Amino acid sequence: MLLATVPALGLVVAPAVATPATATSAREECNPAAGVVKLPGGEPWAQKRLDIKTAWRLSTGAGVRVAVIDSGLDVKHPQLPWLSTFVDFTGTGYTDCVGHGTAVTGIIAGRVYPGVAFHGVAPRATVIELKQSNQAEGHVANLAAAIDKAVRLNADVINISIKAADNPTLKAAVQNALARDVVIVAAAGNITDKKEDLPAYPGSYEGVLAVGSATADGRRADSSNTATPVGVLGPGVGIIAPWPHGTYKLDLEGSSFGAAYVSGTAALVRARFPHLNQEQVRRRIIATADGSVGKGTGAGMVNPVQAVSAVLPFEPAGRPLVAAPPPAPIAADAIAKLPPEDAGARNISLAVTAGALILTAAAGALARVLPLGRSRGWRAGPPT
Repeated sequence: MLLATVPALGLVVAPAVATPATATSAREECNPAAGVVKLPGGEPWAQKRLDIKTAWRLSTGAGVRVAVIDSGLDVKHPQLPWLSTFVDFTGTGYTDCVGHGTAVTGIIAGRVYPGVAFHGVAPRATVIELKQSNQAEGHVANLAAAIDKAVRLNADVINISIKAADNPTLKAAVQNALARDVVIVAAAGNITDKKEDLPAYPGSYEGVLAVGSATADGRRADSSNTATPVGVLGPGVGIIAPWPHGTYKLDLEGSSFGAAYVSGTAALVRARFPHLNQEQVRRRIIATADGSVGKGTGAGMVNPVQAVSAVLPFEPAGRPLVAAPPPAPIAADAIAKLPPEDAGARNISLAVTAGALILTAAAGALARVLPLGRSRGWRAGPPT
């Protein structure tokens, strides 16, 4: 596969074989809806609801590679995350004709920008962008190929904010990625017609963390699919996100964006707990969700703060909490916006772990000494 470089960005682009009809239609219709240049005042509700900046005290996603399989990306957007590779499976280039991929990627890892209230969940994660279609729907063959490519590019998390039909090739690609220790987060799908409330794939495959859409009060959005086995909910109504041509889109809705918030959380968790495998990361995100009731809600709203800080009894014991790797370079004017890693909290966790180990050792010693003392009537033993 030949590699090309996006001018002025130094971004490696790997073109892939396109479906001719897809490429032709995209060139004729590559005209995403207009966005806005200026955001309304105040922080978007999803960021406040999830308290993302508090989670940054423990993890910002540094060192984690997130593969986004979607409709492409506006690579010139000022809040563009750190991209390592852009793979095009459509033959239409590094563009985003519908805006979907740009919004999803920005939510996952959009970097902090001076004077802009919006930011991504894991702003120091690195993104691998894989363009599988020019629509916000899954092209099964390209989707499966993109998952395989993400695995070969050493992705730690794969976000799939699109749905497709059940397919053996797609299922095999998902199973291979899970076996290679990749966390897969997928949208549960949206209900546009009551007759369309059917399981979405790959969200319905075992081992995939399927995400439904939630409103600001934490309940499942009416548009969120209930047929897919949802693990958690993510913000999916009234969403603000980056959009093509350096703009922003207001009032987005759908499980696509809920999945993006959960993928960002998975990046935070993988940076904070690098010893956890993909299944343990998925279980941690589900176990630390806010809790909810009703069909299609799973464990409730994702909680990034709890996901990176909670001590869970079912996780491997005796392993210290490990800080995220050193962050990738960031623009000087954005450094001040990101809080430092919370060394104090990490040291407390390490001290608690060490104390527990000491107590365990002491208890073991007493278990051996006490019976011996009783047998001798607490008399001193023979000299050695």
